[in-house]
Amino acid sequence: MDSKRRKISVIISGMPSVGKTTAANAIARRYHLKHVAGGDMLKQIELDRGYHLSGPEWWDTPVGMKFLSERKKDPEFDKSVDQKLAEHIRKGDVVMTSYSMPWLAKNDGIKLWFHDSQKNRASRLAGRDSISKSLALAIVKKRDQENKRLYKKLYGISFGDDLSPFHYIVDTNKMSASEVATASCKIVGEYARAKSRAKF
Repeated sequence: MDSKRRKISVIISGMPSVGKTTAANAIARRYHLKHVAGGDMLKQIELDRGYHLSGPEWWDTPVGMKFLSERKKDPEFDKSVDQKLAEHIRKGDVVMTSYSMPWLAKNDGIKLWFHDSQKNRASRLAGRDSISKSLALAIVKKRDQENKRLYKKLYGISFGDDLSPFHYIVDTNKMSASEVATASCKIVGEYARAKSRAKF
C-alpha cells in the first residue's frame, strides 16, 4: 500500500437485504481496505451469551429474531459495538457496513445509502435463503420496523427516513449485485482520487 496515499473510510448503510455486504467486499478488494461489519461485532456478543450462530443470514432465523428482541432491552449491546466501529473509522482505510454509524460518525469518510423496495429485498432474501417470498417479505417488514424503532430509541435517528448524512444514494431497484458493487467501487474511486488531490 502506498504510504503517501491518504487514508479513506467508506460507510455503507441501508435496509436489510439491500446488498451492502456484497458491495463492501468488492470495495475492500478493489482498494485494499479492511472490511468491518457492525453485524459481525454484534454476533460476537451473541456468541458470548451462548447463542449458536448458523450461516451469514442468521439474523433472519427464529433464533436470530429472538436475539434481536432481547437486544432491544439492553442498549449497551449496540452502544458498545458502535464505539468499536467508531475506532475503526478514525483509523481509516476501512469499508464498513453499519446501520447507525453514518449518523454517529459526523465528519468521517464517504457515506453511501443503498435503497431498494421491500418487495425486491424480499425476493433477494427468498432466493438466498430458499424460503417463500411471503415469508421473506414478512421478515423484511419486521426487521425494517425493528431497526427504525431501535435507532430512534438509542440515538434519536430516523433510520431510513433522514438521509442527510449521506453523500450518495444508490438506487439498487433495477441493479444486479455485481452492478451495485461496480457502481459503488466507481464512487469510492472518485472519492479516493479527490482526497489524494486535496492538500494536507
